[in-house]
Amino acid sequence: MVKRMVLMLAAVAAFVASIGFVKYRQIQTAIAQASSYQPPPEAVTTLVALEEDWKESLSAIGSVVPVQGVAVSADLPGVVDKISFDSGESVPAGEVLVLLDTRQERAQLAAAEARRELARLSLERIRGLRAKGVTSQAEHDAAIANHDQEEASVSEIRAAIERKTIRAPFSGILGIRMVNLGQYLQSGEPVVSLQSHDPIRVNFSVPQQELSRVSVGGGVRVSSEGTSGAGLPATITAVDSIVNEATRNVQIQATLRNRERKLRPGMFVEVEVALESSTTVVTLPASAIRHAPYGESVFIVEDVKGRNGDVYRGVRQEFVKLGAARGDQVAVLSGIEPGEEVVTSGVFKLRNGAAVLVRNEILPGNDPAPQPEES
Repeated sequence: MVKRMVLMLAAVAAFVASIGFVKYRQIQTAIAQASSYQPPPEAVTTLVALEEDWKESLSAIGSVVPVQGVAVSADLPGVVDKISFDSGESVPAGEVLVLLDTRQERAQLAAAEARRELARLSLERIRGLRAKGVTSQAEHDAAIANHDQEEASVSEIRAAIERKTIRAPFSGILGIRMVNLGQYLQSGEPVVSLQSHDPIRVNFSVPQQELSRVSVGGGVRVSSEGTSGAGLPATITAVDSIVNEATRNVQIQATLRNRERKLRPGMFVEVEVALESSTTVVTLPASAIRHAPYGESVFIVEDVKGRNGDVYRGVRQEFVKLGAARGDQVAVLSGIEPGEEVVTSGVFKLRNGAAVLVRNEILPGNDPAPQPEES
């Protein structure tokens, strides 16, 4: 009985061992197949890295200000008799904007002119009498003074009438009208804003340590949502004489032409100050950079040796140090060498050692001053 039980246990053990051996061989085969499996290559675009002379620049945030800008206001109090402008229109210097009621002043002017005429006639009569020796020198002098006084009175009233004619002090664009017909204006009360738009100025600040690299006559580029490409060219026309104690920045003023009136006073703009110095860097499209919390990297295409010894076209991940960006391009300060083939699109689906298939029929943007396409 014992012998029979031992034989049965031996048979069961042999059966389990044979099953285990078969499964072990299957697992080994699966592991070998998995280790030798090569994923299909990923389609990417590439670019041969080249060195370029990268002009150094300073970036700043600026505000647009007019060369001339005022709130046109009433010089003397009075009632609005006529409005000769529309909101938002362009006006030349000296254009009449508002006429205040001058009926009282014109009546006073008529009376003053009559008194002046009487003083003139009296002066002529006394001069004739004085020539004959009939009147004294004192009467003659009094007649001259009276005539001059009446002449000054006429001039004063005419000046008051002219001051009630509100004109544009310079050429520019009007804002929104702030007065209505029949409204009584106090002295100094605003009528409408007037701003000159061409040329126009941009105020911005640079750190004090960069002041030696900025000078009057230097070139800058001004861009905003209303401008395209590399922005509008401007020239530095003034550098402030003091440094802001709170920020340690120096205010700079640049002037530019604004014929199309894309810039308006008060607008927020981006300013790029061109510097004389330059540095040699490797430039790549921004799409070639893979951003991650642990740093920026690129993928370099080269011959990679697989596990089975076969050589294929794959990628090597390389961490890089980036510099300034300009348009579609970004400067790479270190991490790659000129002449290396760098992946420019499709980096998000790559890993170190992945096989790639280069397809350069359609390339990503690589323009330092791109222009938006027309819709």
